[in-house]
Amino acid sequence: MKKKIAMITGITGQDGSYLCELLLKKNYIVHGIIRRSSSINTQRINHIYQDPFVKNKFFFLHYGDLTDGIKILDLIKSIKPHEIYNLAAQSHVAVSFKLPEYTANVNALGTLRILESVRILGLKNTKIYQASTSELYGKTASKKQNEKTPFYPRSPYAVSKLFAYWLSINYREAYNMYICNGILFNHESPRRGETFVTRKISIGLSNIFLGINKFVFIGNLESKRDWGHAKDYAQMQWLMLQQKKPEDFVISTGKQCSVRKFIELSCLELGIQIGWKGRGINEVGYIKKLIKKNKNLKIGKVIIKVSSKYYRPTEVNSLLGDSSFARKKLKWKSKISIKSLIKEMIKYDLANIKKINKAN
Repeated sequence: MKKKIAMITGITGQDGSYLCELLLKKNYIVHGIIRRSSSINTQRINHIYQDPFVKNKFFFLHYGDLTDGIKILDLIKSIKPHEIYNLAAQSHVAVSFKLPEYTANVNALGTLRILESVRILGLKNTKIYQASTSELYGKTASKKQNEKTPFYPRSPYAVSKLFAYWLSINYREAYNMYICNGILFNHESPRRGETFVTRKISIGLSNIFLGINKFVFIGNLESKRDWGHAKDYAQMQWLMLQQKKPEDFVISTGKQCSVRKFIELSCLELGIQIGWKGRGINEVGYIKKLIKKNKNLKIGKVIIKVSSKYYRPTEVNSLLGDSSFARKKLKWKSKISIKSLIKEMIKYDLANIKKINKAN
C-alpha cells in the first residue's frame, strides 16, 4: 500500500514535533517546513531527524515561510501532500500586541497562501488541518465554549486566527475543499516555548528549587484556562482528517485551572506548600511549608512576584472548553491530567537545568 504524504508547517514547534512522531508511527512520509535562521532551531525534532534511516526514507525538512507565497506554492506543488497540517504561527498573545502586522501576515495571510496554493494547483484530494485557538472566544459570556459559541477576540493574535478560521470555512464551502478547523484550548508539555506562562512557572520554580534564581515574575494570577497535554491533542489533529467530511471541532479537557492553581500544583510537585499575601500588583507567593527538605529554600521566602509587565492590554479572564462533539464524533478524549502534565514538565526542567549547569 502506498504511503500517505503529510506536510507540516511549524514542525519545530511543540505541536509539530508530537504530530510528526505520531504520523511516522502511522507509516506516513512527513515533510516539515522550517524557517531559515542563523541559529539551528530543531531541538524538538532532533531525535527524529538525526536518525539517518528515518531522515532518508520518511522524513524531510524544507526551508519555507508562510510570508513567502511563491515558496509555499512551490513546496506544495513538489510535495503533493495528501494531508497538510498548518501549525505555523506567531502564537504568543502578548507578542501579538507588539507585532500586530507580522502576526496578521503569518497567521491570517499565511493561511490564505496555503489555501490558494492548494486551490490553484487543483489538488482535489488534499486534506487541510487549520490550527485554530480558544483565544477566538476572548471576552465570552458563556461559562463553557463549544463550536456554536460566539467569538469575541481580544488580541491581534486572536483576530488573525479568526480571519484564518472563517477563511478556511469559506474555501471549504466555495471550492468544496476538505478543510478542518481545530479549535484547541491551551495545551502544554515539556516542549512548550519557554516564554509561555506554564513553562515560565515550571522553569522558574525549578531554578528556585535548585538555588539558582530567587523568584518568578507572573502576570494575572486569576486568569483561568483549560489546560491539556499537547501529545493528546496531536492525536486529535490526525483524527480530524480521517473523517468522511470536514468539520470543525473544539478540543479541550473540560476542566479549568487558574494560573495561581497551576503555581500551587507545581510547587507541591517540588515539595513546597505556597502561601499568598498582599493584593493585586503587590501580591506575593511565599514558602509556607517545606514538604521535602531543601537547603536552598527557607520558610517565609518570597518566590512569586506579580508584574504589570505581563498583563495584556485586554485580558481574557476565563476559558473552558466543551468537547462533547469531538468525544461523540471522533471518539476522542484527553487522557493526561493536569497533575501528570505538571509532573512531567517539572521533571524535565529539573533535569535540563542540571544538565546545562553541569556543562557550564
